[in-house]
This record gives sequence, structure tokens and C-alpha cells, in this order.
Amino acid sequence: MAIDSNFDQNRERAGDENGVAVWGPVEPPEKLGIHGTHVAVDYDICLADGACLENCPVDVFTWVDTPDHPVSEKKVEPTNEAQCIDCMLCVDICPVDAIDVDASRQA
Repeated sequence: MAIDSNFDQNRERAGDENGVAVWGPVEPPEKLGIHGTHVAVDYDICLADGACLENCPVDVFTWVDTPDHPVSEKKVEPTNEAQCIDCMLCVDICPVDAIDVDASRQA
């Protein structure tokens, strides 16, 4: 199942992590929610193949540890989402559709 592109309307903001908004529900280690606003990554489906991090032309993403998560023990965090140029490359190459980019959603 792909990321909910209307998560900012359908979920409550659960707080911030490393300066990035987190949208619930969050129940670690199984449910980690969606991280980011303009550039959003659904941590519950991200399998951490790293394609988005390696191919982003403006270095939006960094690795973060997510110990004991059933899909992967690390995730890509949109730490630098303010740098996003809306090229949509990360959206296009994500094999599980875990990323959504929408410039109308500002952090």
C-alpha cells in the first residue's frame, strides 16, 4: 500500500523527530508513522533500499536508525526537506511508493 497523499489531513501530527514533523499513529517499534511534510516518507512501508538518498540531487535525505522495525532497521529521513526542488525523482524511484512530495504542504 502506498503512502497516503492526504496524510496531513487524515492523521494527527505526533510531534517532531530530528526537526522533522512526524504524523501518527506512532507505536514503536512497529508503527513509526510518516516523517516529513513537504517531503514525506511513510516509515511503516519504507524498506530502506536507499535509492532516494543516493539519487536526490539536493541531498534531502539522511539515514536514521529504526531498531526492531519489522520492515527495516533504518529509514531515510527527509532531514533537509526545505532544500527539495520538487523534481519528484524520489517519488518515481521508490519501489514501494513510500514517498510523497507536495510543495503545497510546507513544514
